[in-house]
Amino acid sequence: MDDWYVDDRCFNCDVARQLAPGLIGESDGKSRILRLPDDEAETRRLHAAAFACPTRSVRPGAGRLDERLDPFPMALDSGVLLCGHNSQQTAGANSYLLLRPSRTVMMIDTPRWNRGLAERYAALGRVTDVLLTHRDHAAHGRRYADHFGARLWIHEGDLDAAPDADRVIRGVDPCEIGEGVTAHPLPGHTPGSVLYLADDRYCFSGDSFYWSRGTGDLEVTQSVVWYSIEELAASLARTAGRIRFEWVLPGHGDRRRLPADEMSRRLGALTERARLMRPQPIDFTAVRW
Repeated sequence: MDDWYVDDRCFNCDVARQLAPGLIGESDGKSRILRLPDDEAETRRLHAAAFACPTRSVRPGAGRLDERLDPFPMALDSGVLLCGHNSQQTAGANSYLLLRPSRTVMMIDTPRWNRGLAERYAALGRVTDVLLTHRDHAAHGRRYADHFGARLWIHEGDLDAAPDADRVIRGVDPCEIGEGVTAHPLPGHTPGSVLYLADDRYCFSGDSFYWSRGTGDLEVTQSVVWYSIEELAASLARTAGRIRFEWVLPGHGDRRRLPADEMSRRLGALTERARLMRPQPIDFTAVRW
C-alpha cells in the first residue's frame, strides 16, 4: 500500500487493529495495512490507530499525521473515554478516563506522559485519582498523579512498582475507591493485579481478562501470566459472582459491551475454563487477540 504503511518498530500490541479493524490486520506477528480507506470515516479510523500506536508505526506514506484528526480522548460511552497515545513503557496498554457524577474524573492506567495530553484530559474535569491495575502499567502513574494533584493507587502485591503510591489496596477483599467505584483484587497475572468496577457498568480488567475478537468471548492471556494461572483461576472464582458489568475495558485485548446478564454468563464460563489451565512458559508470540 503506497499511502499508508506499518514500519518495522511494530511489536504486535494489537492497539491499531482494535481501532481500525478491516483496515489493519496481522501478518507474521506484526500489524499491516490491509487496504486504503474508502471515505472520511475510514481515514479517521486510520488516524486514530496511528495516534494510539505506542511506536508510531502506523504512518501515512508522505507527510505527517494530521493533528486535527487526533480523536483522543475518544468517547466510548457516556461515562468512559479512551486516552489513546499508548506508551511503549506499558507495552502499549490502553488507558481510560472515567467520568463521575460530581464532574470529577478518574484515570485508569496511563497513556505515555505528555504535558499537553495531561491538559487535554484535565479539561474534562478535575482528575482526583489515578488507578493502576498492576505493575506493568505503572510507568507514568506518578507523573500524571502529580500533574493532576491526584491520588495514585496500587495493590500491595505490586507496590514495588509504585512505592510512592498515595493509596495502597491490601488483601483480596473488595474496597471502595470513590463514588460508585470499587477495587477487586485479582492476583494472578501479577501478585497485585486489580479489577476496578464502576457503577455496575464498567469493568476495567487490566491484564486479567479481555475480549477476544478471535474467539468472540472473554479470554485470559494464558501465555503471559507472570505470577500464577492457578491464582488467577482462584481470583476469578472468588470474584465472578460478586460483580456485574456491561463493558469490559482491558489494558490489552479488545473492548466490548454486552448486556450485564450475558457478561455474567461469559465471565462464569471463563472462570470454569480457567480452572483447567496450567502454567505455561511466557511466550508473547502465543498471544492470540
